[in-house]
Amino acid sequence: MGYCRGIAFSSDESRVITIGDDKKIMMWGYDVTQLEDDSLKPVNMITTKTVLASLSHSYDGPCFATSGETCHIWDENRNEPLKELKWGVDMLQDVKYNPIETYLLAACGSDRGIILYDQRETKPLRKLVMTLRSNQLAWNPMQAFHFTVANEDYNLYTYDTRFLTQPLKIHHGHVASVTSVDYAPTGREFVSGSYDKTIRIFDATKANSREVYHTKRMQRVTCVNWSMDCKYIFSGSDEMNVRVWKANAAEKLGPLQMREKSASHYNAALKEKYAAHPSIKRIAQHRQVPKMVYNEQAKQRAAKQSEKRKEENRRQNSKPGKVPYVAEAKTKVVRTE
Repeated sequence: MGYCRGIAFSSDESRVITIGDDKKIMMWGYDVTQLEDDSLKPVNMITTKTVLASLSHSYDGPCFATSGETCHIWDENRNEPLKELKWGVDMLQDVKYNPIETYLLAACGSDRGIILYDQRETKPLRKLVMTLRSNQLAWNPMQAFHFTVANEDYNLYTYDTRFLTQPLKIHHGHVASVTSVDYAPTGREFVSGSYDKTIRIFDATKANSREVYHTKRMQRVTCVNWSMDCKYIFSGSDEMNVRVWKANAAEKLGPLQMREKSASHYNAALKEKYAAHPSIKRIAQHRQVPKMVYNEQAKQRAAKQSEKRKEENRRQNSKPGKVPYVAEAKTKVVRTE
């Protein structure tokens, strides 16, 4: 046995599939009556030829995908892969199936690339190469063409598969590498975890986060997940703890009386009505963050201002048009293939 790298349910929820550093794919029967049995054994075990890094099961059908040195498409009822999809990458650290277009999947590579696959084809579809490596990706469960990647350059990027030359939106806020990302079931928000020991919740259409979570004991966040009832967020971190957070920090848990519901809706309507007022906006956006994050934000802000000032000075001392204005989104994608 080795480190467990991935776990997924089958589409009919009758099996659990796991992968690990021992190069083995194990399938376990999911019977509630046998969960307390310590001698539970796998239903099937497959030994692969390559290292396994990630696992994703199709939302429709018996197929699942594993990533590692290459991307393999498997069938639950077979011991050999159905397909092997290659594009000259040393390592694929993450792979995810599209929840709507269930034959479409995407993977993040160690060569800074993001590769799109179609399990019906024999070759990969598209590939884009970014300036820095992406650690994980998540598909929007309500918009089939949109996905978000967590990048090493402290940002998250939302892409449209039909237009990969530049991201639709750049999401700022973290001050260290972003390690994990997951969408809410509504598709309107997503959560991210980072090496800066914080968790941030973003609106899918906005650049800045609406909420940031942190504790004194929590260390580097390695994985985050949004619950299917859209009320809770799960996080795992380096100090070996799993934490449960409220998706809405001010939401009251448990049953509410009618007057409590009315007051909550009334307060939310007031906040929305006066959201543009300077004082309300300042209070709504203010968040206490750890000292390390606060100081790092100030450093990054100063570095960006310095870079803008240098570029403007270069533009003023050059011929007109020699130093053009380039949008930040256009500088993040090196090439598409």
